[in-house]
Amino acid sequence: MISDWAEQVANLRQLAAVRRITLEDGAERGVSALSFDTGGGLAFWVLADRSLDIGPLGFRGTPLAWHHPAGFIAPGLHDAQADRGTGIQRSLSGFLVTCGLDNARQPRAGLPLHGSLPLTPARVLACGEDWERPDPVLYVEGEICSAHLQGACLSMRRRIEAPIGGASMTLTDRVQNVGPDPAEIRILYHTNFGYPMVTPRTRIELGGRDIEVHDRSATCHATPGGFDAEITRSGCADWPGVRVRMQGDLPFVQLWRDARPRRNILAVEPSNCGREPDGTSAPGQRLISGETWQAQQKFTFSSVKQED
Repeated sequence: MISDWAEQVANLRQLAAVRRITLEDGAERGVSALSFDTGGGLAFWVLADRSLDIGPLGFRGTPLAWHHPAGFIAPGLHDAQADRGTGIQRSLSGFLVTCGLDNARQPRAGLPLHGSLPLTPARVLACGEDWERPDPVLYVEGEICSAHLQGACLSMRRRIEAPIGGASMTLTDRVQNVGPDPAEIRILYHTNFGYPMVTPRTRIELGGRDIEVHDRSATCHATPGGFDAEITRSGCADWPGVRVRMQGDLPFVQLWRDARPRRNILAVEPSNCGREPDGTSAPGQRLISGETWQAQQKFTFSSVKQED
């Protein structure tokens, strides 16, 4: 297939590419990112300065990710301990914000809401287009470290792949305890959908069952065999319909909704730990020194027919 494509263009990056970009305005000034365009209708930014999380994301011209009023602020402006440990609420933006690794959910034991990992700059190890594989991909791989000399010392290796010409992406995280003492991982993948993906037409399925999400409340569902969720927004005159399928091997999925005007966010949050009644996290995965833990998620995007 690649030989056929190569005969039609002077540069294969005309078809699909990963490009390094730097934001230059306001609170986003200096944020480094990688712009992915698969050539199959899927386009998104991986924020190198924000834990290799995913910022804007769209499918066939329809924006799907929720954006914070402040945008994608630079890590130097982020104070996780501000506002009594809820500083992440001043900067939680984009399709994916990875929460952890020392804490997820509500503050506890001096640790902030959603932990110290969010907005930690990553060391990008490799990125670009791999046309030589039988199934060519766009990819980025990097390392993010969250370490305290008197606490947990954890290093996360992340790889994101998106098939060239396709409409899916796979995220693989490998966390290692790089400290001398045992450490516990709590991780939650805050996956955020906004308008026009989130409307009264939006339907959520988890494990083949319709799930109702109440305004400004969080529910945590056990998925011991891994999760399979679908978020579907049927089409209308203004916007085409879109379906997002999320699959992975994490044992819990938390759902959260804020339906207020000028907010309108729906979060689907796979996690390695359950939710306690007070909103804090139950125990996560305990690693001895040198031990590793891995999780993988796949996102698949497709079109949905318009309803009358």
